Amino acid sequence: MINGSLYHTEIENTAGLVGRVKTVTTSDLSVQTSGPLSDEPGTNPEQLLGASLATCLNATIEAEEKRRQLAHKSVVRVGIDMARDQKGFQFFVTAQVKMPHVNRQEAVDMLAIVAQRCPVSKLLSGSSNVHIVLVDEFDFNQAIN
Repeated sequence: MINGSLYHTEIENTAGLVGRVKTVTTSDLSVQTSGPLSDEPGTNPEQLLGASLATCLNATIEAEEKRRQLAHKSVVRVGIDMARDQKGFQFFVTAQVKMPHVNRQEAVDMLAIVAQRCPVSKLLSGSSNVHIVLVDEFDFNQAIN
């Protein structure tokens, strides 16, 4: 555990892709897993990554909204694509953020702050495969280059 840690958890997977992932420090998380291309029931790494980024970003936006005395009305939707590469597979992640209750410039300013504060965003920030964009409407049909 990291010295000075405010929170610590441990997640364990013993089965690989098809099985369960669970917390071992508490009993509050146990999730059935399967592959994204499988008909087997269960979540997959893509969904877990998307859920993690969407939740962390929107919680950080909520904190910034509160600091600015704004109502929490933002919505974050994350699209994850898995594609082949020369060594196997890679993920392409796009977080689309709607903040309809503030003008565009304030939303841009808030998103710049949030991207630097959200722990998951900071973790992923070095990847050219990760994008966080402000949108008026959700649309994952647009290619990101």
